[in-house]
Amino acid sequence: MKLPKGSSFLFGPRGTGKSTWIEAQLPAALRVDLLDQATYLELAGHAERLGAMADAKRTKVIVIDEVQKLPTLLDEVHRLIEARRFRFVLTGSSARKLRRSGTNLLAGRARTIEMHPFTATELGNRWKLAHAIRHGMLPTVWVEEDPAAYLKSYVGTYLREEVQQEALVRNLASFTRFLEAASFSQGAPLNMNAVAADCGINRKTVENHFDLLEDLLLAFRLPVFARRAKRKITTHPKFFFFDAGVFRAIRPRGPLDSADEIDGAAIETLLVQSLRAENANAGLGYEISYWRTGAGDEVDVVLYGERGLHAFEVTRSSMFRESDLRGLRLFCSDYPEARGHLLYGGTRRYQFDRIDVVPFAEAVPQLGSILGRR
Repeated sequence: MKLPKGSSFLFGPRGTGKSTWIEAQLPAALRVDLLDQATYLELAGHAERLGAMADAKRTKVIVIDEVQKLPTLLDEVHRLIEARRFRFVLTGSSARKLRRSGTNLLAGRARTIEMHPFTATELGNRWKLAHAIRHGMLPTVWVEEDPAAYLKSYVGTYLREEVQQEALVRNLASFTRFLEAASFSQGAPLNMNAVAADCGINRKTVENHFDLLEDLLLAFRLPVFARRAKRKITTHPKFFFFDAGVFRAIRPRGPLDSADEIDGAAIETLLVQSLRAENANAGLGYEISYWRTGAGDEVDVVLYGERGLHAFEVTRSSMFRESDLRGLRLFCSDYPEARGHLLYGGTRRYQFDRIDVVPFAEAVPQLGSILGRR
């Protein structure tokens, strides 16, 4: 991922390394952290001091962390870009919060880029599949002695600092129940009524809670691929928390829970988040979706763009069956331009017409090249 030469917004969930990355890119810039209460209060009352802060540091490059905390500051940012040719990098964990506040995101004068958790490519030799499935791809889980404890704390921090302090929900206890209920929908077509029944909250509130998760970049919905559909296609999007480790930290476990079920959802999450990250980091321009027929045949992930059409299915089993290929075969039959990919837990590679069967541990580090990254 490259930082644009002009001003830019850098959005991503907390803990993805936005501040660390920018500090390495722009070590001489003025850093303004709006999570610091004193800084927040000063600029909330005296936005015009922003330029003077930069003058004192003898720089025209300013990095503002968590800009969504003070959307009104963007008026002064806009003025400094226009009047004094300042360059800004504005980080945040909620693009929609800025838009909903009436902010125009600097009228197109700043590019928007996304930061995702690590990819296997970025980790290189440190990449370990079992660790990624268990703890996800947030940078800290690859250096923490107790990554599971860190992830629990991470979820708690989001609830405390983003949800409770910002008064985004009226009842934090019911929102916590909602989070747990939502985790059972990981990687599945979203059924609002079922989630509402599971957590004892009305459907409208559940819809608002799902919107909030997306606002905070904690989750996303994968739409259905329906271009030139040749058969009846479902309409419900699939739901994902943005990282496999975060999903596991939220998902309650008990004696009736199957480890295979949780691992399966985590593996699919790891695939989807890796594809999203590779697509964004390299600017590949794919639309990411999934495919599911009215009869229940499914392809886990579909990527459509100028570089091609790719369909991915994943299974944790060390042996694949003909049934694992069924969805891919149907999709490739409907879309002859497509390339199919079955990722599984074994060690051998196979090829069946336009479907490549590849060990999951080998495929994930190669996703960028599979998608056409140069």
